[in-house]
Amino acid sequence: MKKAQFVPLEFEELPVAEMRQRAADFYAQMKRRRTVRDFSDRPVPRDIIETCLLVAGTAPNGANLQPWHFVVVSDTVVKRKIREAAEAEEREFYQRRATEEWLEALAPLGTDASKPFLEIAPYLIAIFAQSYEIGPDGTKIKHYYVQESVGIATGLLITALHQSGLVTLTHTPSPMNFLNEILDRPGNERPFLLLVVGYPAPGTQVPVIGKKPLNDIATFL
Repeated sequence: MKKAQFVPLEFEELPVAEMRQRAADFYAQMKRRRTVRDFSDRPVPRDIIETCLLVAGTAPNGANLQPWHFVVVSDTVVKRKIREAAEAEEREFYQRRATEEWLEALAPLGTDASKPFLEIAPYLIAIFAQSYEIGPDGTKIKHYYVQESVGIATGLLITALHQSGLVTLTHTPSPMNFLNEILDRPGNERPFLLLVVGYPAPGTQVPVIGKKPLNDIATFL
């Protein structure tokens, strides 16, 4: 068993006034984040995506085993394969799997089985959750709190991309096993989410929605 090692924490305490201002500025910035379904095909520099992935990699996670893998897709042929497979699952969902209640909840968002953004956007980031990894000696290393860890990393990635001036769409066709096949991922990885990344198309509009007020989402005791 490895012995724990520690280093000094890099922490800068801020004046309360600056803390409030930073929190308010960040909230104002994040309030402008919206899920987008109309993407431009304008190219995005790869290094921006790389830096945002490094941000995602800073996420807290179970036992620091970092149970995630990000596959960044820009190849047009691969994007087309993903679109075809995703739309097949979406047609099943809208025509057979979804309940009336579920379809009613989706109606204000204007979604359907057609997903052209999967080919148009410059990047698709397939996020995989690893239930375990194989060590150098071939032993299986179990991962802990996988869903929680990958969810936090995904949130950081979406935030970093927004802060960089890009828009995103979280796409979750169900099931997503086709991603393992198309992207040649191993059996210890399960598709968690497909993130569509790029610039919005000119004239893009988004649904009118509201967010719950603080009193509805938080309790202070």
